[in-house]
Order: sequence, then C-alpha cells, then structure tokens
Amino acid sequence: MNFFRHWGRFMMMGAQAHARWEMEMSNTILGDRRRVLLLGLLTIPVLLGGVVFADQIAGALPDVLGGKKAYSPAFYSTGIFIVSILIGLGAGLITGCIGAGGGFIIAPALMSAGIKGILAVGTDLFHIFAKAIMGSVIHRKLGNVSVPLAVVFLLGAILGATAGGLLNRFLYEINPVLSDAFITTIYALMLGFLGTYALLDFLRARKASRQGGFRDAGQGKSEGADLGSLPRRLQAVKVPPMVRFDFDLTPGGRQISWVFLVLSGALVGLAAGIMGVGGGFLTFPIFVYMLGVSSMTTVGTDIFQIVFTAGYAAISQYAIFGFIFYTLAMGMLLGSLVGIQVGAMVTKVVPGITIRGFYAMAVLAGFVNRFFALPGKLASMEVISLSPAMAKALDSIGVWAFFIVIGGFGVWVIGTFFKNIGVLRGREAH
Repeated sequence: MNFFRHWGRFMMMGAQAHARWEMEMSNTILGDRRRVLLLGLLTIPVLLGGVVFADQIAGALPDVLGGKKAYSPAFYSTGIFIVSILIGLGAGLITGCIGAGGGFIIAPALMSAGIKGILAVGTDLFHIFAKAIMGSVIHRKLGNVSVPLAVVFLLGAILGATAGGLLNRFLYEINPVLSDAFITTIYALMLGFLGTYALLDFLRARKASRQGGFRDAGQGKSEGADLGSLPRRLQAVKVPPMVRFDFDLTPGGRQISWVFLVLSGALVGLAAGIMGVGGGFLTFPIFVYMLGVSSMTTVGTDIFQIVFTAGYAAISQYAIFGFIFYTLAMGMLLGSLVGIQVGAMVTKVVPGITIRGFYAMAVLAGFVNRFFALPGKLASMEVISLSPAMAKALDSIGVWAFFIVIGGFGVWVIGTFFKNIGVLRGREAH
C-alpha cells in the first residue's frame, strides 16, 4: 500500500509538472504577437494546401518514405483537421483547468479516431516539439538551468528515445496490430494506475474538506530543499565523473554521479520514444524525489531538455520514417493553446475539489478506452479467442465512454466559462 501511495504521488507530481510546462508554453506563445502571427502562417498553408491539393499530393507522393510505409499525405480532409483541434482542445481544457497533464489523453483519443498507435505517438511528439520551439522560454530560465546536469541527462535521453523508437518501429514491422496492442497496453497500465490514485486522492480530499482539514496535494515544503533518504543514498555514490548543481542552495553545491543522470535520461527518453508526451512527466519527480535536485533547478533544466528530447525523438525516430501526421499536430497545437487558456480561467470560479474529481474521471476514461480496445487487438493476433462482434462491441464501449466523459467535461468547462464570463472580466480588470 505504501508503494502504491508513493508511486502514485510520483506520477501525480509528474503530471502536474508537465501541465505547468504546457501552461507556460501556451502563455508565452499567445502573449507574443509575433509568435501568434508565426502560428497563423504555419497553419494557413497546412489547411489551404490540404483543401486544394490533397488529391494531387496523394498521387504524387511515393508509397515508401525512409524505408517504411508512410501515412501520406499529411492532410486528409478538413474534417480531420477539425477533429484534431477538438482533441487538442480537450487536452488543453484538462491541462489548464485541472493543472495536470491532459496530454495523456491525446494518444488514446487519436487511436480511438482510427489513427495507428505508432502514428499517434509520432504526431504527439511532433506537436510537443512544435509547442516547445514556438514557446521556448529558455532565455528566461537560463539562470536556473544546470547545463552540465542537462547535457549528461540528454545523453541518456537520446539513447532512451532511440531505443523507444526502434522498439515501436520493430513491432510495427512485425505486425501493425502488435504495435497497437503494445502501445495500448502501456497506456492502459499508466492511465489505470494514475486514474486509480487520482480517484483515491479525490475521495480523501473530499473527506478531509468535509472535516475542515483539506490541504491541496503537492503543497508543503519546497521540493528538493530537504533531501530524502533515496537522494542522500544516490548522492553518496561516488562514481566519477561527478556532476555538481544547486550551488545557490547549499555551500559548494550538491553532486551526483553521471551514471544516475544517464540512467534517468534513458528512462525519460524511452517513455518519450514509446508513448509520446515528451517524457517530461517523468523528469520532475525523478529529479526532485530520486536525484535530490531542487525544484527551481529542475524546472529550468526540464524546459531545456524537453526541446531536445521531443525534437530528437519526433524527427529521428518518426518523421523521417513517415510516422507523423502534420495536420493533426497543427490542429492539436491550436486546440490545446485555446483550451489551456479557457481551462485556467475556469479554475478561478470552480472549487478545486470539483476539478480534482473531474481529473480522476478523465484519466479513468482513458484507461477504460484503452483497456476495452485491447481484447480486439489480441483476438486479431489470435492470442485470445473472441468473436469479431464481441471485440467490436467492447471497443465501441471504450470509445463511447471515453468521448462522452471528455466531451462532457469540455462542454461543462466551456459552459462554465461563458456563464461566468462577467465575473472573470471583473477579476481581470482588478
């Protein structure tokens, strides 16, 4: 039980840290007119080019790009573009309103819409990379970036991302359904674990609030200011070269062996290469609760590394092999930017306990979606015996449950926003 609680808190801290990154990117992009103009210039050719030249592009492109069967062209229809905006909007509303990673629902949503798992992962990575490049705030955070820490970490991240991309492509070459089943299983495990913890956390918080003792999760002492037992043990291992950091926090700074940084980077890169989502949801809890890096240094270093990790994984492991759907990536970027802003404003007029309940529902809906999709994939590979009708029925239950919950949440957030728009304007004025 203690393991479950600690691991659940580890995952939740990661989801919250990734959401903070998403929100900072959104604020930076939409707060700069030049970036907004650049976003428009990037979107217009994708939209108009697909509408006018989709058939010609489809006929002109080769069947094989980079030695693998590609999903071409990058634009299929205006309807697909609108669907991608709605998926990004839903993820953005969760991120902005709940303050935890809404990006976890993107790959399940794309796969539910009929996109192959490997394409969903590659597209999600490219969308994160595009957001990171456009909203880069590295220049603002350089004072908090430990360059040696980031560089050694990135060595492992590149190795991990390469391994994740190779594994996904290897499984896809064997059997596309096997690839889908593998990605589906990974997401089902992660979302099931995180959703269960979020639900139990919500129930505990609701009980505590009724007793007048509610305290928001994650609050308390500054992360990384006091070392826990695990960081102390890891920092005591003297395998050279040692990497020093946090000179402002302690005299002479702290130090840790390069081995642990490379291993941590490999884990983050592997998650990015297999699942998408940039791997950033693991960086914060690993740095703070395992390596003993202060939260201030972690935030700056994470912003630095995610640009390179997501960019490397997206381009070298997916884009050159044709496993990125660029239209979806641009649509998700547009939708998420708007969703994050709307969701963040709604938090000002909605009780935090309600928001936490919605997050548990959203994550569990993603789990149900992937869990019910898995039997059909296993049956098609003849791993289990299941009739096509039953497999289709289970898959439909998962799809409908997922989109009803996410769609209902989106309608509730947007409705709450417009219902309280007068109140929100008043607060903005003050």
